[in-house]
Amino acid sequence: MNLRPAILIIFVLILVLAVGGMIVLKKSQIGSKDKGEITQVASPMKVESKMKLASSAFENNGMIPAKYTCDGEDVSPPLLISGVPETAVNLVLIVDDSDAPVGDFVHWTVWSIDPKTTEVDEGAVPAGGVEGMTDFGKTGWGGPCPPSGTHHYQFKLYALDTTLDLSSSAKKQDIEKAMEGHILDQTLLVGLYQRK
Repeated sequence: MNLRPAILIIFVLILVLAVGGMIVLKKSQIGSKDKGEITQVASPMKVESKMKLASSAFENNGMIPAKYTCDGEDVSPPLLISGVPETAVNLVLIVDDSDAPVGDFVHWTVWSIDPKTTEVDEGAVPAGGVEGMTDFGKTGWGGPCPPSGTHHYQFKLYALDTTLDLSSSAKKQDIEKAMEGHILDQTLLVGLYQRK
């Protein structure tokens, strides 16, 4: 009795199952960027964030009122900051739309925010803050104005152990590069908006 064909068939089946399992595993690893997850400039020693960012205008993962968008007064929403590390020298705020057709669309960047800041008033620049260039081609707040569907607006707050020597012409990429290796903590507030 010749067992070679049976052994060969079993070997091929094992090989097919192994390769199939690796493909499924690979897809599960690369395909899932959760909405509202900070993916840029991750601190290598990131632990559970103690720092918090909130707004009295909307809940995390809640709808942003039209007042703060291109359909309303287009002013920045009020923000509440807590749990900033005592050793923080500088806070940085980046607001972008993770659902924009061209990739993350930048709506606001502010750095050199006083780390003692606990509240940012509606329509105001945070204490000590320097505003950078947005994807609207200007500095300052540019409210949500999605072309279609519901978009996720990520308010990303970073606590740094250093100051940033940047001009107001700096873009998000410049800020992220300057922050590398200096992030003490980071947190996220996500607001949603859909035009009617």
